[in-house]
Amino acid sequence: MPLRYVLDETDLSYIRFGISPLVEMTLSLRSFVDPGRFPFHLPWLRHTASVRSRLDEEALRACVDARLWTLDFLSPTPTSPVGDIGRELGALRSLDAAIVARDIAALHGDHPPEALTGDPGAARDRIVAALTGYWDLCFAPFWPRMRERLEADVVHRAREMSTSGLAGMFAGISDRIRLEGSVVTVRLTAATTDRRIETRGAGLTMVPSFFTKGGSVPIEDDAPPMIMYPCRGVGALWGRARPASPRALVELIGSARTAVLLALDEPDSTTGLARRSGVTASAAGQHLRALREAGLLTSSRAGRSVLYERTDLGDALVSQAALTAPG
Repeated sequence: MPLRYVLDETDLSYIRFGISPLVEMTLSLRSFVDPGRFPFHLPWLRHTASVRSRLDEEALRACVDARLWTLDFLSPTPTSPVGDIGRELGALRSLDAAIVARDIAALHGDHPPEALTGDPGAARDRIVAALTGYWDLCFAPFWPRMRERLEADVVHRAREMSTSGLAGMFAGISDRIRLEGSVVTVRLTAATTDRRIETRGAGLTMVPSFFTKGGSVPIEDDAPPMIMYPCRGVGALWGRARPASPRALVELIGSARTAVLLALDEPDSTTGLARRSGVTASAAGQHLRALREAGLLTSSRAGRSVLYERTDLGDALVSQAALTAPG
């Protein structure tokens, strides 16, 4: 069932982007609870398995329900381009207990997990302590890499808005998110009712995340309008540095197309790619078209140039080749 944000004229000019380490950490609990739904994150989960036993797993798991929805107060709307985890956790510590109680009831109904029963203030403090440990042991070492890719996604979306307009930008995010006229529709797989929310000048905040597949929104209708959308590049997020010519990938698609796929760590044009790969522009164009038709690349126009970049499937192939290559 969909959620529809009805934007007024002010809101259409006030669509902003923000990155929140707290939002990302909260959504990551979905993979912590149900790793099979997030196969791209299995390398990270395996890497952090040895330290997760030191965490308050009961409290962390209580922040997510069977639908993989999370507590609203753990996904605050970013107020700056990139949030600071210390400030975000600090704000949680002083959050009104009544808001905590409301959001627990919205997520879990009348039967919350034991970790969230009793005094909501005590539940809030336990969650903050659990998240602090989770951040220190499982998230902080990887946050610079994640932040870099999240920021790159925001830059990409801004470029899409300038070249394809708002509707084109939304269409490029996910097949579950669309802008038609002044209405942004998000199709939610676990929702049971249609929701229609008039933003009335509140704007709309877009938050990239590696831990949502089609799009996520707050549970409460009176929450600030926000869409947590899938960030590009998740397939390569946890990949190791790769050798120059991964054997398995060469055997699969050939050496020339492997070279093209490896060269696209950042978006590039046919001419730029030909120059860096040492092939003619005509040959580069043929390889790019074949890789795009195979679902390994996507293309978008930026001014007079067409830029190509790897899809998640393309990233996954490159990362897997690195992980399995000899040496």
